[in-house]
Amino acid sequence: MSWGRVYFAIQAIAGAAWWAAVFVFPPVRGATLGSLDPVVIAILDIPLFVVGSALAASGLKAAAVATTAWTLIVTVALGVYATMTGEAGWGVLLMSVSAGGSLLALSLTLIGRVPTEWIIAGPFGFRPADMRARPAAHLMLTALEIVIFWGLFLGVIPLVLSGLELRWGLGIPFPAAARPVGVVVLVFASALGLWSAAVMSRIGGGTPLPAAMPNRLVIAGPYRVVRNPMALASIAQGVAVGLLLSSWLVVLYAISGALLWNYAVRPHEERDLEARFGDEFRRYRAAVRCWWPRLRPYVPAPARDDGQYALGG
Repeated sequence: MSWGRVYFAIQAIAGAAWWAAVFVFPPVRGATLGSLDPVVIAILDIPLFVVGSALAASGLKAAAVATTAWTLIVTVALGVYATMTGEAGWGVLLMSVSAGGSLLALSLTLIGRVPTEWIIAGPFGFRPADMRARPAAHLMLTALEIVIFWGLFLGVIPLVLSGLELRWGLGIPFPAAARPVGVVVLVFASALGLWSAAVMSRIGGGTPLPAAMPNRLVIAGPYRVVRNPMALASIAQGVAVGLLLSSWLVVLYAISGALLWNYAVRPHEERDLEARFGDEFRRYRAAVRCWWPRLRPYVPAPARDDGQYALGG
């Protein structure tokens, strides 16, 4: 049995258990369905979600498509209902997890893998920066990227998540030390991100953007102690913003971003770097870890040409 079918089997069992709890325990019904009539919802959801997941687990691909589509529809509809009424917040959260899991399981069921290459398609495909551009142009583009990405991923999205968390009644009290710790982490992580971006742009002849990647493998500054300091800084920034907002959903969002980048994006990025920089990158990858800094900075072997090496993000 494939992992996709295993997931659908687990989802069928979990769905049946949840519906049993809805009818037996009023607190579960209130937390996940609010004031919605459970009988009306069950008439549709049990066949399409529970039975559909069971049929998908048996290998029926049409059932996998149908139950995934239904899960997505319910997630969106329940999200709108929870936002309008302030009820059923935990139901939205559970259905969001189910929707993500169903999409992954559907990919495994239909094509036998998760098509992570879609993430780097089109404008997000890996391409070296224009070597004819002046260093100042790379710096300006890097600065613009920082403003846009930090504003979106560390400002707009966390504020929306934090607001939904409160509206849906999912807030959890944070200790008093959370905000001071968040300030400290945010300052240091932001400094690391700016330093890393500057080194990449100045020495690498490119930017952190996938469509304008460095032309040289630069092993300098923070890249001598950790392979992806910008990714490390971004995750730490996200967690820090979550602490500042007292939002566990934002903290979870940051951790989820780390997992997405590590398992979906990083393999493609490293294959690109290996194809372009060969043995030099392989030696660097073997000596410097992706997430855990070295105690002693890595010193690369003498370069054969211009002596400069840079690693993207």
